[in-house]
Amino acid sequence: MAKSLNRSFEFVGSSKNVRSGQLWYPAADVYQTPDGWVVKVELAGVSAEEIEIDIQGNTLSIAGCRKDRSCAAGVSYQQMEITYSNFEKTLRFPSPIEGASIEHMFENGLLIITLRKA
Repeated sequence: MAKSLNRSFEFVGSSKNVRSGQLWYPAADVYQTPDGWVVKVELAGVSAEEIEIDIQGNTLSIAGCRKDRSCAAGVSYQQMEITYSNFEKTLRFPSPIEGASIEHMFENGLLIITLRKA
């Protein structure tokens, strides 16, 4: 079933080979439920106020920014591997999702979006 579900979605973007300051593409899982869809997006360190969610037809777009609040004047770093910059995630569903009710929340660094069929 996982293979058929993966073929139903078109995931745009990849999180591989991204350096700080560039656009990055967070990882996402999508589940189909009897009532609609559940989307989990890996967004550790992103403030809820920095996220925009948009639905157009069968496309869900999530965008925002992860900011480094630790680095300030007079602070130096030993190692930096986390990407701090704007991000985007675009998910295309096999059928229109426009009109679905949207609920979202953060849980342990994951943005969880529930799309309920109208």
